[in-house]
Amino acid sequence: MKKKTLIYALLAAMLTACSTTRHIPDGEQLYTGIRSIDFIGKEQYASSTAGQTAVQEITSALEYAPNGSVAGSSSFRTFSPGLWFYNTFYKSKGAIGRWLFNSFGSEPVLISKVTPELRARVAADILKYYGYFNGKATARIDTDSKNPKKASVAYSIQFNEPYTLDNVAYSGFPHETDSIIDSALRHAHIRPGTQFNAAALENCRTSISTALRNSGYYNFQPSFINYLADTINTPGKINLRMVTAGNLPADAFTTYRIGRINLRVLRNGNENAGKQQNDTVAFRNISYIYNGKKMPVRAGALMRNIQLRPGELYSQAKQQKAGRMLSQMNIFSNVSFNMTPRMDCDTLDVNITAQLDKPYDFTFELNATSKSNSQIGPGSKITLAKKNVFRGGETLKLSLTGSYEWQTDERIKGRAAVVNSWEMGADISLDFPRLFFPIIHRRYLRVPSTTSLRIYTDQMNRSGFFRMIRAGGEATYRIFSSNASTHTVTPFRLTYDMLLSTTARFDSIAADNRAIENSFRNQFIPAMQYTYTYDESSKPNRNKTWVEASFTSAGNITSLIYWACGQPLDKPDKHILNNPYAQFVKGTAELRNLWKIDKNNYIANRLMIGAIYSYGNSKYPPYSEQFYIGGANSLRAFTVRSIGPGSFRPHSNNRYSYLDETGTLKLEMNIEYRFRIISDLHGALFVDAGNIWLLKEDPERPGGRFKWDSFGEQIALNTGFGVRYDLGFLVLRVDFGLGLHAPYKTNRKGYFNLNPIKDGFAWHFGIGYPF
Repeated sequence: MKKKTLIYALLAAMLTACSTTRHIPDGEQLYTGIRSIDFIGKEQYASSTAGQTAVQEITSALEYAPNGSVAGSSSFRTFSPGLWFYNTFYKSKGAIGRWLFNSFGSEPVLISKVTPELRARVAADILKYYGYFNGKATARIDTDSKNPKKASVAYSIQFNEPYTLDNVAYSGFPHETDSIIDSALRHAHIRPGTQFNAAALENCRTSISTALRNSGYYNFQPSFINYLADTINTPGKINLRMVTAGNLPADAFTTYRIGRINLRVLRNGNENAGKQQNDTVAFRNISYIYNGKKMPVRAGALMRNIQLRPGELYSQAKQQKAGRMLSQMNIFSNVSFNMTPRMDCDTLDVNITAQLDKPYDFTFELNATSKSNSQIGPGSKITLAKKNVFRGGETLKLSLTGSYEWQTDERIKGRAAVVNSWEMGADISLDFPRLFFPIIHRRYLRVPSTTSLRIYTDQMNRSGFFRMIRAGGEATYRIFSSNASTHTVTPFRLTYDMLLSTTARFDSIAADNRAIENSFRNQFIPAMQYTYTYDESSKPNRNKTWVEASFTSAGNITSLIYWACGQPLDKPDKHILNNPYAQFVKGTAELRNLWKIDKNNYIANRLMIGAIYSYGNSKYPPYSEQFYIGGANSLRAFTVRSIGPGSFRPHSNNRYSYLDETGTLKLEMNIEYRFRIISDLHGALFVDAGNIWLLKEDPERPGGRFKWDSFGEQIALNTGFGVRYDLGFLVLRVDFGLGLHAPYKTNRKGYFNLNPIKDGFAWHFGIGYPF
């Protein structure tokens, strides 16, 4: 009897301790999350871009995570350990109890702290901000029927028909600015008939101010513009008038021209000590001030990057461009502008201060990899750079890389194997902060751009297989047409691939597979390449987009030279220095998108497609240029080079099967939901799909050629989950992939032909996000 009594007492104590409302003050309620957000009229009135933005901002304003929130959600919650510690040790007087309370207890989130009525008013203001002046927002507190100390919140958002602009006019501006303002208004979204949108008005005000400042009106600011809106004459319509603000400065509409331009070059802190007094040199109406025996940077190199010229109208865009181009010289740690208007004059003196960075950079990178195919090993990279090597912003860089991998004694496709490999390389490059090409017109030199000349060599050893060296050189031009767009042109790249040694096993494999034999032959790869990159990572957008498209042509210019010398284009086995050269075209395109749900939740997508076609002097493209799939940044339930091409699968006893699993066509798709677990610990749920194929039939790899009728069945599919720890400067990642569908035949029938745990499980350790 005593035993039963003790058990009942313990159960009662646990139930009391587990009560999440035990210490809720009288008159208060524990907030259990958002019950619902009902958008009334969303489909009818909120289909515009402004309406969609309003929905996002209202949702963000209403969100408030309760105790036990799942991944920061405002609607889904579970057991809260922090709340349990709070209630259990709330009045504890013992040292341990107080420590547990202070260390792990989470204060209850109360309805009064959430302030639903205030949030509803904020939502109503957002509706008006985007033109829904008749919109309404209300909050309803729903008390829990089982526990009156608990309550959730239900919000109702009613849009109603938005107001539109009936007429747009402006007054109070000087006639000289009419053409500037008209041009800015043509590009703004505040035309008659468009939905009222206060955000668009702010953007228009900024655009007009920027246009005026780019036309010499240095002192003009967006705050100098006001809007008058009349909603009385026509219901649902707004007559909008843009006017100048009151009490404007006398020089608000004064146009300024550039006067003196002074550029002061400061040496870095260690070099300033003991230097001579300042000296000044004039070059093309620009004064350069420095200390020391000679100018640390050539005046001509600096002048190319300064977009402002004496006598010209001031332009904010030119000033910002000059700052970017001086910074992109990569020799200054800081660049600042100080514009000084002269007294009683429409002249603006420009004073630029540029602080030189340290002349040398030394970096050492050490990394370690551990892959699900049991390949593990360290790698390192050492880089030494000398900045401003020829006093024109040039950077001379030497890099040494090395890595070693070994495969543990594990059964791979049915047999035990130990495969060791190492790789080492070196490259030296010279970077110029401009387009370094003799025939380029001077005006193109003012576009932010760089030129890189590089030579490199890399030696790869695959134990028991082959040793290969790759050497070459290239010239690359990068043109930054905007903050987001980059054009990379490589008009010349020559690479030489040479097998230094092979084993008897490799020779036998190559003899049985002509594709491998031709892919690994000693050959030159003369190529030219163009790449376009669009990157929104620096923009304050809610959604970030990254796009890169690249096209490579190899051997075609060389073949044209042969043709010009009398050799037919279709002649096989043309050579450079008694070695054949590769001839192919290759194209790749990749799209990435990062959609921010809120500060703790993101959805990331990637789509990648690529193709390479060899012809003329090459029956097969070089092995190093072919595509492969799988691994930590690809299909995460499959190891690198373990899928494809198509439905082809090497024999299970083939120790070097990964040589066969490359292709000339690639498609890859990834989607990943990223969420915060706690503090700097993040999680991810993902789905990966894709494969590689051959554009030409290969009898040695049946099922490898791309065909539309088998395309769907040959898409490998996996899902999985991952854990990431964000250190701020580094992200450590572990992903666990679960295979669902393999493109080859397995022991299981149907589409889901893999057992995710038994046959399709892989884990990957990585640094950084996969995409």
